[in-house]
Amino acid sequence: MAAFTRAELDAFRDTEVPDLYGADLRLLFVGINPGLWTAAVQTHFAHPTNRFYPALYAAGIITRPIDPAAGMDAEDRDHFTGRGLGLTNVVRRATARADELSAAELRAGGAALHRFVSERRPTVVAIAGITAYRTAFKVPAAKVGRQPGTFGGSVLWVVPNPSGLNASATTASLAAAYREPALEAGILV
Repeated sequence: MAAFTRAELDAFRDTEVPDLYGADLRLLFVGINPGLWTAAVQTHFAHPTNRFYPALYAAGIITRPIDPAAGMDAEDRDHFTGRGLGLTNVVRRATARADELSAAELRAGGAALHRFVSERRPTVVAIAGITAYRTAFKVPAAKVGRQPGTFGGSVLWVVPNPSGLNASATTASLAAAYREPALEAGILV
């Protein structure tokens, strides 16, 4: 695992992380925005305390563990996209914490995400983070789970954020929450 000083991580503020998806995009997971560790290693959800990949593995969405803290290698990326999975963010720029984003920035990112989804047409989109979803899409009463209607032609779910800052979520509860959209996307049977 890589190790960074605070100063080294701060140098990655505003850095973007490329989207990850393949030709058979069935389930697109959407983070709020990249954290500094994610930007440093150019791998989504990469902070060592983030439970995203352990939850995907526990749910059977990925079939082998991925430890992204040092950055996904080509084999990890091929496994991930080969499962019909993809990754992007509502806001593209990296910050130390998601609360550094303005409501206007989240709404602009939400509009860009809608265009991305309309072009790529994944079966299911799963946005990880109810608070950011409510702000980005102006739905203050939204609840975690399957959302009504479609989003850019795709089924839309809002799932819990896997960040270590989300103390109410466990790897097991995240696995259960991520399993539902994966079933609907045909990733799991």
